[in-house]
Amino acid sequence: MADTARPARLRYTATQQALHWITAALVLAVLPLAWIAESLARDAPAKGTMFVLHKSVGLTILAIVIARIVWRMIHPAPPHPATPAALTILGRLNHGLLYAIFLVMPVSGYLLSALAGRDTPYFWLFTVPGLAKDEALQPIFKQVHLVGQWAVYALVVLHVLATAWHVAIRRDGLHERMLPAQKPQA
Repeated sequence: MADTARPARLRYTATQQALHWITAALVLAVLPLAWIAESLARDAPAKGTMFVLHKSVGLTILAIVIARIVWRMIHPAPPHPATPAALTILGRLNHGLLYAIFLVMPVSGYLLSALAGRDTPYFWLFTVPGLAKDEALQPIFKQVHLVGQWAVYALVVLHVLATAWHVAIRRDGLHERMLPAQKPQA
């Protein structure tokens, strides 16, 4: 049965929706893994496990975001419902910055570890090799990764607040583009 709430062409594809929500779940997982790892004593047995999980989730985010970018090039975003041009530009800017930071963070995290001469295990399935130790470059990527986390917090909060604003104040149905089509009630 057809979706009566909003025509399918005004929604993101099912693949885009799935990749969006998987990315959101992974971002919600990667952050506390880092916080927990950093809070543990240097010799705590769980510290290494938390960092392996953090790095593995980060690399997964990288792969998914690359897939999202490729998919988006093939399947452009659906049109915005009647939204002022300035708001559309702000939304696109936030999305572009989210994509950018979700690329920068895993790459800087990998380089932070790799330039310390460490390999990066991926969920204990295989290892991404480290690079030659570079004490000049490694602190740069550490700083990028540390500052980048604040960009993640700010951009994600802005994204969520903008969504809430569209739902509660504008009531324009913009958020429905990222939700699965609803079956009409019988």
